Amino acid sequence: MEIPPKSPDGSEKSPQSKELLTSNTASTLCISSRSESIWTSVPRSKWNIYHKPIIVMCVGAAIFVFGMVITSLSCFIEQKKEVFKMCGPAFLSLGLMLLVCGLVWIPIIRKKQKQRQKSQFLQSLKSFFFNR
Repeated sequence: MEIPPKSPDGSEKSPQSKELLTSNTASTLCISSRSESIWTSVPRSKWNIYHKPIIVMCVGAAIFVFGMVITSLSCFIEQKKEVFKMCGPAFLSLGLMLLVCGLVWIPIIRKKQKQRQKSQFLQSLKSFFFNR
């Protein structure tokens, strides 16, 4: 096991710390972050906020309808009846699961938006009173 050399004055740093100092960690973190930046308060459109749950709900509804069609085909078509009876309920359940996930996702986003507005308001109040 290697022990990195230490200097008494702290001028020599380990290779990891040199790497961290030379990289633009803060800018890289802000760019790669999936959450909204606190520093930019650009208003977002409704589509930008809700597009992912809407897409999940649409895909779920399409898979659910496909499952209904396949399940109903098992009643009318005698050939490959076992395949239709196995695949139909699988698509039904998958579609219903995606549809419900999208429906549950929307109130979660709304709650996060309200919390974000409250935290921005509190931060502005704090900066107003402490920066006097």
